Amino acid sequence: MTIQKLDGVTFAQMVRFGAHHLSNNANKIDALNVFPVPDGDTGTNMNLSMTSGANEVKKKDVNHVSEIAEAFAKGLLMGARGNSGVILSQIFRGFAKGMDKKESLTTNDLADAFESGVKMAYKAVMKPVEGTILTVAKDAANQAVTTAKKETDVIVLMEMVLEEAKASLKRTPDLLPVLKEVGVVDSGGQGLVTIYEGFVAALKGEDLPVDASDIDMDEMINAEHHKATQDFMDTSEIKYGYCTEFMVKFEPDKIAEHPFNEEDFRNELSEHGDSLLVVSDEDIIKVHIHAEYPGTCMTLGQRYGSLINMKIENMREQHRAIVGEKENKQAPKEKSAYAIVTVAMGKGLTALLESLGATVVIEGGQTMNPSTKDITDAITEAHAEKVLILPNNKNIIMAAEQAADLAEQDVEVVPTQTIPQGISALLAFHPEAEIQANKEMMDDARKQVKTGQVTYAVRNTKIDGITIENGHFMGIADGEIKATDQDKAETVKLLLKEMITDDDEIITILQGEDVTDEEMDALVSYIEATYEEMEVEVHNGNQPVYAYILSVE
Repeated sequence: MTIQKLDGVTFAQMVRFGAHHLSNNANKIDALNVFPVPDGDTGTNMNLSMTSGANEVKKKDVNHVSEIAEAFAKGLLMGARGNSGVILSQIFRGFAKGMDKKESLTTNDLADAFESGVKMAYKAVMKPVEGTILTVAKDAANQAVTTAKKETDVIVLMEMVLEEAKASLKRTPDLLPVLKEVGVVDSGGQGLVTIYEGFVAALKGEDLPVDASDIDMDEMINAEHHKATQDFMDTSEIKYGYCTEFMVKFEPDKIAEHPFNEEDFRNELSEHGDSLLVVSDEDIIKVHIHAEYPGTCMTLGQRYGSLINMKIENMREQHRAIVGEKENKQAPKEKSAYAIVTVAMGKGLTALLESLGATVVIEGGQTMNPSTKDITDAITEAHAEKVLILPNNKNIIMAAEQAADLAEQDVEVVPTQTIPQGISALLAFHPEAEIQANKEMMDDARKQVKTGQVTYAVRNTKIDGITIENGHFMGIADGEIKATDQDKAETVKLLLKEMITDDDEIITILQGEDVTDEEMDALVSYIEATYEEMEVEVHNGNQPVYAYILSVE
C-alpha cells in the first residue's frame, strides 16, 4: 500500500492513534524523569495535552487536512500542560501553519510542515537545550526534508521520520550530560517518538493495543451520567463545580502497597463530591464525580496506578450558559485595577496564598500542572485590568507565558519556581505601582529566598555523586539534591545544614499532608536548639508529594 497524498481523514486517524499510544505509555515516560521524585510527570503532561488536541479533532467532520491540523493545534494549545506539553503544542502549531491551507499533502508538503513545526518550537523556548524533545523533533524534520526529495510515498516518509526520531532519542544522553549520568533518554523526546509510532501505525493500518474494557466502561459511565436529572437552581447553589472524569491504569507495585477495594475507594471519594460513579475491572478504574477539588480525587486514584483519559469541565460556567442568569442581564461588574493569579496544591497553601493577596489560586503544581486554558480561565475569573501570574513551578512557567500572550488584559508572568518564591513575590507586590515595576520588584524578591523540599525517591539512582535508594527520602535545595536518608527527620536535618548560613535569619516551614504534628514539633525543637539565631515560622500547607517545603531568608 502507498499513499501519495495525505488527506484529512487519514491525518485525523494518525492523531487518534498517536494520542492512544501515548496514553498507553504515559507511565513509562513519567519514569524517565531525571530526578527520581514522585512528580515525574512528562508523560502525564504530554498525554493530557495530546488528549486535548485529539478531542478537538473529533469535533471536525471534514477531509481537509489543514483544517484537521488547525483543530489539533488549537486543542493542544489550550490543553498544554508543563514544559513538555507546551513544546508539543508549539511543534504542531507550527506544523499546522506550515501546511499553508492545503487540502491534502504530498511528501514535500509534509516535510515542510515538520520543518515549520520545529522552527516554531525553537522560537517558543527562550533558551533551547539540545538533547531534549526539541532535538528529536529537529532531527526527525531534517530527515523528512531529505526523504521528500526522492520519495513520494507518505508512508515511507513517515517511517523514515520515526526511524530518525528513535535514533535521535538514543543520542540525547550524549548531548545532555545529566541524562547520561542517570542512565535515561530524554522523556519529552520519548513522548514524541511514541506519538510518531502511533502515526505510522495508523498509516500502515496496524492496530495498537486497546483495552477491550474501555468501551464497556465508557458506556456504563455515560448511561449513569445521563440518567441523572437536575432541578433548576441558581449557579451559586452548585456545591461541587467540576465534572471530573478520569481513569487509573493499575500498576502492580502500587497495588502491592495500596491494595484496591472498589467499595472502599468509592466511599473515600464520596467525601469529596457527589454524582459519583466508580467502575473497575482487573486492569483499570474509571471514575466520574462532581468535585470542588478534582486534583484531590485524582491524587487519591494515583495510589493505585497511572492516570489516563482525564476530563474536567466547569459546571458553573456550563450552567450560566444554559439557564442565562439574571446577573448576566445586569450591567457588567467593574474590573478591579489589579489581580494576582497563582498556583498551589493543598488547602493550606491555597489559604495562605489567598491571605497574602492572591486573587485566584489554581489547584495544581506537582503531578498536575494546570493547562494554558486553566490559566486563561483564571485570568478571566480574576476580572482585572492588570494581572500578575505566579506559576510557583518551573514546569508551569511556559504555559503561564502562553496564557499571558492569549489574554486581552495587561498580563505579566513573574517566573516563580517554588511556593516560597511565590510567597516572597506576593509580599513584594505594591498595588500603586505600574505592572512592569511590580514584576521587577516581585522578580527580585523571589530571587532572594532559598527553597528546600523533602520528598521520597521512586527508584534507585545516582546523581551529582549522591546514591539514592528507592523509598528513601531526599532533600532538594533550589532544584539540586543535597541529602538523602531512609529517615525523613534525618533528611530534613541534613538539608537544613546545607541551606542555612550565618547570614540567614528566618526559616518558614510548610507542613505536608503526611507530616504529623508530633513530627513537626520535634523538627521545630531541633531547629531552635541547633540554630539559635533563626526565627521559625510554621504553616500547615497540607501539600501532597513534599513532606516539607522550606523557605530560608
